[in-house]
Amino acid sequence: MMAREAYADKSMHDPSGGSTLTLPNLLTLARIFLVPAFVAAFYLDGALGHWVALALFVTAGVTDVLDGYFARSRGQQSEFGRALDPIADKLLVAAAILMLAAFDRITGWTVLAAVVILCREFLVSGLREFLSKVQVRVPVTRLAKWKTMLQMVAIGFLIAGDAAPAAIPAATIGTYGLWIAALITLYTGYDYFRAGYRHMSREAPSRTRGNAAAQAERTSSADTAR
Repeated sequence: MMAREAYADKSMHDPSGGSTLTLPNLLTLARIFLVPAFVAAFYLDGALGHWVALALFVTAGVTDVLDGYFARSRGQQSEFGRALDPIADKLLVAAAILMLAAFDRITGWTVLAAVVILCREFLVSGLREFLSKVQVRVPVTRLAKWKTMLQMVAIGFLIAGDAAPAAIPAATIGTYGLWIAALITLYTGYDYFRAGYRHMSREAPSRTRGNAAAQAERTSSADTAR
């Protein structure tokens, strides 16, 4: 029993020394838990589905802003939060794009823009996972932040769709916004890939040298044994 209590206490703490149950991390977790409700809202009839989905999407977006703000202002930045925050963002964006495509609010050539955005998210996730293993962090650029903001606004307009007032061409605004975000995504995605490739190309020779040294050591040990 004491072992279980010790494990539970340990599991509630970040490897860097802080607790995982901080306000910023709870907000990030709340964003993840909002995703299923956001998906379910699309199946509500009529304009109600549009507005409920939009309200949940906006709420999730607000938690994204607040978790970063509280993490910095309270000094509660943690490895757990750094790992979980991009996962929560990508779950929300991927769910939104897939549901919009499923309900024909993203159609035609605009699907290509959505695919570009999704592919970039996977590319960046893979690069960050690799770079974290070699203890390298690639900072988020100002352009990437603007891209994310534009992308979220565009998705918001597409969610509103036909339920928006007639004077506001929400679908058109959302479509153009998504295309602009996709074009910026191509540039920022290339920027991330270039930074990641630079570190990968440095890592490969060091691994080769390390393997060669290990092989030489094994050979030397075998000769000594003989």
